Amino acid sequence: MSSDAFSTEKDQPFENRLRPKQFADFPGQTQLKHNLHIYIEAAKKRNEPLDHILFSGPPGLGKTTLAGIVASELGTQSHVTSGPALERPADLAGLLSNLKEGHILFVDEIHRLSSVVEEYLYSAMEDWSIDIVLDAGMHARSYHISIPRFTLIGATTREGLLTAPFRARFGILERLDYYAPSELEQIIRRSAEILGVGLTDEGAVELAGRARGTPRVANRFLARARDVAEVKGDGIIGKDVAEETLRMLGVDANGLTEMDRRLLETLARHDGGPVGLKTLAVTVGETEDTLENVYEPYLIRQGYLVKTPMGRKLAPQGWNVAGENRASPGTLL
Repeated sequence: MSSDAFSTEKDQPFENRLRPKQFADFPGQTQLKHNLHIYIEAAKKRNEPLDHILFSGPPGLGKTTLAGIVASELGTQSHVTSGPALERPADLAGLLSNLKEGHILFVDEIHRLSSVVEEYLYSAMEDWSIDIVLDAGMHARSYHISIPRFTLIGATTREGLLTAPFRARFGILERLDYYAPSELEQIIRRSAEILGVGLTDEGAVELAGRARGTPRVANRFLARARDVAEVKGDGIIGKDVAEETLRMLGVDANGLTEMDRRLLETLARHDGGPVGLKTLAVTVGETEDTLENVYEPYLIRQGYLVKTPMGRKLAPQGWNVAGENRASPGTLL
């Protein structure tokens, strides 16, 4: 992901500090939380591990946080890894061998698991065992490893990339959706309290309204607004401080970033499209995956662009933004 108003790797400790530890501190996703509460209580009453869970949805909506809350509500330990980190069956075997009865194994970006590791997970999820083959040829040895009953929680931004057999092995499938501004306001107020920073109602409304329905973005805005308040203000994030912060970040009144506007302007220069994703990525200097998973969902949801079989096209609202930018060359909204 490019370095802009969104999250970067160096923000991880900050995000961990703000993560809720229980459902009561997790605003939004009401139906999903209700469902998980029922499933967790039922598993506890039966004294059984919870069914395997797949969380899907755009980045920054709380999939990792929810996995931690599930472990906390179950009173068990969570082991965290990611799809790209499990390159070989031996990596998976080492992780599974450390699990105990009822533990949680959380795999972020689970759609990026290699096909070989994925197939080993099949038997681990269903039969609580795996068979690992070491070496090759006449020196090949097979080891049968029994695994305690555990719960696999997978998180993905690309559910469509999971194979049908793999997806079918998850007993609980839950999708996270974008948050309403009022829910983001609750998140920002809670985060401000944890950070010990003053925040007015007007400041919370301003930050939440431009946070693209995403808690991660809202908390990034709050972190930068705290900097502005401490250096250029009295330490309190009011409307003026919030507006100055968003201006510095290049976020306009519609919540659009510089990259959003570059995408829309590129489409406008191509007569509104259609333009292929690869062409867009080369033109704006961003990866295809980042454009498709970070920027496009918001632009599509807000009616700025549409996806067609031939490529991306400007929607009428997108023309309005691109037209304003083209009318004032060199300026950002």
